[in-house]
Amino acid sequence: MPLHIGIVGCSAEGAALCYRTLCAEGPRLLGPHAHPEISMHTPSLAEYVDCLDRGDLNGVGELMLTSAGKLAGIGADFLICPDNTIHQALPLIAARSPLPWLHIAEVVADAAVARGFRRIGLTGTRWLVDSEVYPQALSARGLICVRPSAAERDETHRIIMDELVPGRFDARSVAGFQQVIRRMKDEDRCEAVILGCTEIPLIIDDGNSPLPVFDSTRLLARAALRRAVDGSELAQAPGTAGR
Repeated sequence: MPLHIGIVGCSAEGAALCYRTLCAEGPRLLGPHAHPEISMHTPSLAEYVDCLDRGDLNGVGELMLTSAGKLAGIGADFLICPDNTIHQALPLIAARSPLPWLHIAEVVADAAVARGFRRIGLTGTRWLVDSEVYPQALSARGLICVRPSAAERDETHRIIMDELVPGRFDARSVAGFQQVIRRMKDEDRCEAVILGCTEIPLIIDDGNSPLPVFDSTRLLARAALRRAVDGSELAQAPGTAGR
């Protein structure tokens, strides 16, 4: 059997897209209608937002750790979090986590290497773009992370938190993201762009973006599917006990 995937949820739209991707793409690896066992725990988003507004990454980490403990208790084998922003707190709690995690930025960075891009733009909440989550993951692989301007960060943050997270999708917001990405292409010489909020892929994709995109939500889900399938095969293979 594939490994049991635990989803540490944060915002509803991003978590739902990750869950749907796992279920929709599972059959490609496992056969008709099949996908790994999946469980998700999501505290109130307001608790996360309160911590982020106060700059309390320890509080963010404790929320993540609470979800991790509950998912471990119902049998999950490893964890993913379809929220880029709160990955800032993962290093603070990883050593205390009852289960291993797939890191969304590392998954995206590996995809960038595989596709041969080197100079990559970043979009997301202000909390994420101001952080070192993606610069660290990209620089570790010899890649360059380019952040939007301060004004662009403010506007994309507003769109994400006031529109995308509550499930509102407006053509003007699509145009706003396209404008930011186009400027990063023309002025910053970016070769591709990371959709670094898990809701952004609901309005931006390769079909309407001025740059090739890295859809962090779906990339994480696909990496989790591979881990679930490959990990179960490793566990069942002769002579692999205890690895």
